[in-house]
Amino acid sequence: QVQLVESGGGLVQAGGSLRLSCAASGRTFSSYGMGWFRQTPGKEREFVAGITLNGGSTYSTDSVKGRFTISRDNAKNTVYLQMNSLKPEDTAVYYCAASFGSVRVRTRAQEYDYWGQGTQVTVSS
Repeated sequence: QVQLVESGGGLVQAGGSLRLSCAASGRTFSSYGMGWFRQTPGKEREFVAGITLNGGSTYSTDSVKGRFTISRDNAKNTVYLQMNSLKPEDTAVYYCAASFGSVRVRTRAQEYDYWGQGTQVTVSS
């Protein structure tokens, strides 16, 4: 069982930055690939970025490439999403998720085993 708790969301102006954190419980964090997803009302959950269990590989969706960076610190059981040059269309609830044994980045929500409760990111124009 893995419990995930996101933090770092909030209100920011367009062009600003936020860093989301996701703290995981348990001693097996390094056995999980991690991902960030986002969701707006009435839409499906959208993949944003992912990282393999050892941090050796990352992948992000085209709309955030060059602006968002995913990273992890296995010693701290934490995954991060650094978000720069934020745009109003980045407004969403952001979720982190864990996928057991992920040696490649997984981009589909159904490939993830555990989810956090989400944190709201609002970007004003």
